[in-house]
Amino acid sequence: MKISLLIEELNQWAPFNKAEEYDNIGLICGQSSSDVSGVLVALDSTEEVVEEAIEHKCNTIIAFHPIIFKGLKQLNGETYVERAVLKAIKNNINIIALHTALDNVAHGVSGRMLQELNAQPLHILDAKSESHGLGMVGQLKTSYSEEQFLVLLKERFHLHTLRHSKFLSKPIERIAVLGGSGAYAIALAKKHKVDAYISADFKYHDFFAADNELLLIDIGHYESEQFTKNLIVEFLTEKFTNFVVILSQTRTNPVNYF
Repeated sequence: MKISLLIEELNQWAPFNKAEEYDNIGLICGQSSSDVSGVLVALDSTEEVVEEAIEHKCNTIIAFHPIIFKGLKQLNGETYVERAVLKAIKNNINIIALHTALDNVAHGVSGRMLQELNAQPLHILDAKSESHGLGMVGQLKTSYSEEQFLVLLKERFHLHTLRHSKFLSKPIERIAVLGGSGAYAIALAKKHKVDAYISADFKYHDFFAADNELLLIDIGHYESEQFTKNLIVEFLTEKFTNFVVILSQTRTNPVNYF
């Protein structure tokens, strides 16, 4: 099967024209006319991930994050981005990125976060249309105390730690989630009257914005998006049977905890 056909199917599943304008998605590296011999699915297409694809004889990487985001002015291997791209080119590896195309569908990144918490999806948090937008609002099937909910989050998302605003002594039942950087949507979460908002990359002053209205929880950027690659693998294995699909085992989280 050609890369072009694979991209067509991905575009149907997570429409590329619904991605954020600033984003860089689709075929990042490679040729659409090449045949797919195997697909490695990863969160990031780092040099280590490219090496993993070579090892498994996969000529295609489908990653969530685009390895080229702000553009390249040179290609001499001096940065981690350049090294990954050079290795991919030298070894005829195609790289496809989905990023906000998959963020902006209800069954995408945030929808999977709700699934991991066994929550019923209600509607999109930052809706651009009825079916597209960032984040999701959901209803937990069980009411939790704030402490119990944090324990649940640590268990389901395999967290070493998390950051949160002050407890309000209120039960957690209705939640909002947004994979990746979600500080901009705190006001939206409050508008939707949720008990807790789970996202990542909150700064010091962002926590003040909770303002005794909800519990803000920062679980980490990588941690909030970690199940995205499982989501992609599940789609590919259900849709295609003519090439191998492998879930990357490379841990690409650049953040470490001590």
